[in-house]
Amino acid sequence: MTTPVTIIGAGLGGLMLARVLHIHGIPATIYEAEVSPAARTQGGMLDIHDYNGQLALKAAGLFEEFLGIVHQGGEASRVLDKDGTVLLDEADDGTGGRPEVHRGALRKILLDSLPADMIQWGRKVTAVRPLGGSRHEVTFADGATVTTRLLVGADGAWSRVRPLLSDEKPEYVGTSFIETYLFDGASRHAASARAVGGGALFALAPGKGILAHRETDGVLHTYVALNKPQEWIAAIDFTDAGAATARVAEEFHGWAPELTALITDGETAPVPRTINALPIEHRWDRVPGVTLLGDAAHLMSPFAGEGANLAMYDGAELGKALGAHLGDTEAAFTEYEEALFPRSAAAAAEAARNHRLCFDHNAPHSLIDLFTNYEQAG
Repeated sequence: MTTPVTIIGAGLGGLMLARVLHIHGIPATIYEAEVSPAARTQGGMLDIHDYNGQLALKAAGLFEEFLGIVHQGGEASRVLDKDGTVLLDEADDGTGGRPEVHRGALRKILLDSLPADMIQWGRKVTAVRPLGGSRHEVTFADGATVTTRLLVGADGAWSRVRPLLSDEKPEYVGTSFIETYLFDGASRHAASARAVGGGALFALAPGKGILAHRETDGVLHTYVALNKPQEWIAAIDFTDAGAATARVAEEFHGWAPELTALITDGETAPVPRTINALPIEHRWDRVPGVTLLGDAAHLMSPFAGEGANLAMYDGAELGKALGAHLGDTEAAFTEYEEALFPRSAAAAAEAARNHRLCFDHNAPHSLIDLFTNYEQAG
């Protein structure tokens, strides 16, 4: 009989693993802290790459469904300076190499592909401990426990499973985002909508930037980026939305009004998000009965666009390895981890490099040079 897999976390990576296991007839249960699929909004747009995220969706038999949620034109990108001058403007070429989809829509495709009883909602993990012989005990907030011989931590940046394998913890990379939204962009915020364009906007200067996406239904989703100490962000009272917005906007005094309006005209309360990462070469020694995927394994900054892609690819590759090594879990985990470590290190190094280039002394021209090099290499 195939050993059931215990998956902690119903993000994209955990769901992808469950889906591929389901295809291979391997039983699995996901334990998720959120009380339901609709417990919170699921973030913004994701560019799904043809060399990892799309391959995972094909392995899961969900590629056609994925094509149905692609945001047409969303691959467009532009780079502006603080005066609103367009320095680089690239249209969506329609090739589908990195099409944009909404995270919530992508997650729904994965959720809908699984039997309803495969996910247990409202099961927040508070502790995990080894019992010996590859067995582990998982404890939940309500005091209940489960014991498993095959445990996968797909539980994100602050994983409860990671300490079984690694002493590393995410560290602040020096940049924080403040998230805002404008709705009905084309009709109510026309100047800002024109500045953003059809896809992604990078308006940059040394140490700061306004990053935005045009999402479906005319939404302008903005991440205001500031290279500031964590203490600076923590000192702002974000429960006072007006004062917090004004404080953040001060950092962009003199910028073009169509750009600063993405901050000052925000129609939701601003939300701070500190950016953290694990070491670029994060890895661990093989521990029987347990492994990690996604951010739990290789949290990195978002500046390579690889987080969601790698999480899904990890899930698919682990699922395939378990399917290929039925009855030999350790062979499957070893094969998976041997490929996981170099690919995540390469992506993490790229993310760290891109992060530096976005806000270095030559921004935004450093990013333009990077885009130009990508085009020449491609």
